[in-house]
Amino acid sequence: MLSFSTCWNSSRHQDGEAMLQEILDLGFERVELGHGIRLSLMEGIQRRFNKGGFTISSLHNFCPLPIEITRAAPDCYQFSSTDPRERDRALKHTFQTIDFAQRFGARFVVLHLGRTPIDQYTDKLVHMAEVGLLHSRTFVREKMECIRKREDKAAPYLQRARDCLKRVVEYAQGKGVQLGIESRHSYEEIPNELEMATVLNEFNVPEVGYWHDFGHVQVKHNLGFLDHREWLSEAAPRLIGCHLHDTKWPGRDHLAPFMGDIDYDQLIPLLPRDTLFVFEMSPRRTKEEIIEAREKWTQKYGA
Repeated sequence: MLSFSTCWNSSRHQDGEAMLQEILDLGFERVELGHGIRLSLMEGIQRRFNKGGFTISSLHNFCPLPIEITRAAPDCYQFSSTDPRERDRALKHTFQTIDFAQRFGARFVVLHLGRTPIDQYTDKLVHMAEVGLLHSRTFVREKMECIRKREDKAAPYLQRARDCLKRVVEYAQGKGVQLGIESRHSYEEIPNELEMATVLNEFNVPEVGYWHDFGHVQVKHNLGFLDHREWLSEAAPRLIGCHLHDTKWPGRDHLAPFMGDIDYDQLIPLLPRDTLFVFEMSPRRTKEEIIEAREKWTQKYGA
C-alpha cells in the first residue's frame, strides 16, 4: 500500500486543504500527516478530510507541532532528555498526536525516541566517505570513537526513553492506533538496531511495531554500521510500516525511489504483502519526479 507524507509540502502551505489536495493530485489515495504540520493547518485538513475520497494512513509525531515550534522538528522534545519537564512536554504532545490519529482513523503513529549526547559523528563519517576516506585509518578511528562513546553514555538515555514509551503504550491502548518506532539516520540516535531489537522484545504488544526507514538504514549500511538486507530480514516480523525514499551514496537521502542506490528488488520481498510504504520526499523533489517514481513503483510492486 502506498501513502505520501506531507513533509514534502507542509512548509509552503498556509491552508491544510490545499496542502492535501496537492498530494491527492499526484495520484495518491493515502496521506501521512508529517512532523511539519502546524496547528493552523488542522482546520483545512479536517475540512478536506470531511469531503472524503482519501484516507489518512499515519501521523508522524509530533502532529500537530507544539504551538511554540514553527517548523518541522520531530526531535524538539525528547523522551531521552535528562530534563523531566522536556519529557513531560514530549509525552503531552505524543498523546495529542495519538488523539488526532484516532480522530482521523489513522492506523499508525511514527515515533522518534531520542538520542545520546555525543558529537554528530555520523555527519562527519558521511563527509569523510564523500571525499574518499571510507575505510581509511582516520575513518575507522572516528567510527570506533563514535561507537565507544555511545556505548559509554547510552544506557540512561535509552532507559528514560523506554520509561516514556511505556506511558505512551498505555495511552494508546484501546484507541486503534499502533506505534511505529522508527529506524534512525544517525548512529547517535536512539535506538540503534541492537537496541531496537531489545525494545521490540520488551514491548511485545499489538500497540508497538517497527517502522523501517529505507533511507536512514541505507546510510548506516553505506558507512558499515550494518547490512541493510540482514537487518530488514531480522526486523520484518515486527514491521508495521515504512518510510520510502532513496539514497545516493553515501548519505544524500530523501530522494524519490529509483533516483539513488537502494536495491529495492533485494529488500521488498522480505516484507509482508500488505506493508504500508509512505513516500517521504524532500521538498526539493519535483512533481514530475514523484509521479514517475509512483508509476514505476506500482508497476513493480503494486499500489
